[in-house]
Amino acid sequence: LIYLFNSNITLGKNGVPVAENFRLEQSTIADTVQAGQVRVKTLYLSVDPYMRCRMNEDTGSDYLQPWQLSEVADGGGIGVVEESQHHNLAKGDFVTSFTWPWQTVAILDGDSLQKLVPQLVNGRLSYFLGAAGITGLTALLGIREKGHVAAGANQTMVVSGAAGACGSLAGQIGRLEGCSRVVGIAGTDEKCSILVQEMGFDAAINYKKGDVAKQLRELCPSGVDVYFDNVGGDISDTVISQMNQNSHIILCGQISQYNKDVPYPPPLPPDTEKIQKERNITRERFLVLNYMDKQEASVLQLCQWIQEGKLKVRETVVEGLANIGAAFQSMMNGGNIGKQIVLVSK
Repeated sequence: LIYLFNSNITLGKNGVPVAENFRLEQSTIADTVQAGQVRVKTLYLSVDPYMRCRMNEDTGSDYLQPWQLSEVADGGGIGVVEESQHHNLAKGDFVTSFTWPWQTVAILDGDSLQKLVPQLVNGRLSYFLGAAGITGLTALLGIREKGHVAAGANQTMVVSGAAGACGSLAGQIGRLEGCSRVVGIAGTDEKCSILVQEMGFDAAINYKKGDVAKQLRELCPSGVDVYFDNVGGDISDTVISQMNQNSHIILCGQISQYNKDVPYPPPLPPDTEKIQKERNITRERFLVLNYMDKQEASVLQLCQWIQEGKLKVRETVVEGLANIGAAFQSMMNGGNIGKQIVLVSK
C-alpha cells in the first residue's frame, strides 16, 4: 500500500489541507534487493506542521522539496529491515529516515537510513520520531542556541502551541535548562490540565477562553524573558507585547500562518515590530538542520532525560496507513496532544 499526494484536489497557497489531498493505492515493489539496498517494513510514520509547506510547488524554503502530484508522499518514518544487501544493516535492525516513503513496505538505499537503538528510549521506538528525534532536537537546540537560558537568572518562559509535539517538550526542557517559571498556551482545557499536571508547567492558558493578555500579565508578573513560538499570529503578538528588554523569541514554527501566502518567517504587524525593536527582542529564524553537528550529543541528552523520567512524552497515535491523511488534517487543526504518530505495522 502506498499513499500519494493527490492531483485531484487543488489546495492553493491559501488553502486548508484536508484528508482528500491524499489517496491510497496498491502497488508492487521489485522482487530483488540490489547491492546497498534494504527492504523494510514500515512501523511508524510522522505527520508534522512543516508538511503543509510541501503541498505547494514553492515550499517557501530552500531545504524542503515539494511533494509531487500523484507521487508517494514522504516524511519521518521508522521501520524494520526484512532483507538487506547493505554491509552495515541486517535483518531485524530498526532504522529511520527523514524522507521515509508513505508505504507499508519499501526498498530503500541503506546509506539513507540511520540505525536505531531501542534501549535508549526504553523500547518506545516511536519516540525517535518525536522526543528523541528531530522534534526533541528542535526543542532542545532551539532553547540552547536561541533562548539564552541561564540557570539562576530567574527567567520566565512562555510556550505557544504548548501541547503539541515540540511545545510540550520545549516547556519541560526550558525548566531543565534553568527557567524558573514556564507558562504554556494551548487550545483546550484538557491540554492545559495535562501541561500543568503531567508536564510540570507552572500554568497554562486556554487561548480560546478569556482574555489572553490579562491572563499572561497575571501568570507572568515579571514579564516574559523567553518565548518559544510555535504559532505566530495574534497569540504571538500578545506575548511579544509583554516581553522584557533584551528578551528572546525562539522562532520554531508559525502554524497559524502556514495556510496563508506569506513569507517565512511572517512579518510582524507594525505595532508589534515596534515593540520588538524598542525592547531589543531577538527574533531570528531557527532551523535545527543547521546544528546537526550537535545531534548525537543532544539525542543522548534527550534519551537520558526520558530514561530518568525527567522528560514526559505524550503521543497521539492513529492506526493504519489509510488514515494518515486524516491524521495530518487533525494535527493541523490541533487535534493531537504531543506528537502525532501513525502506526502502520506492529
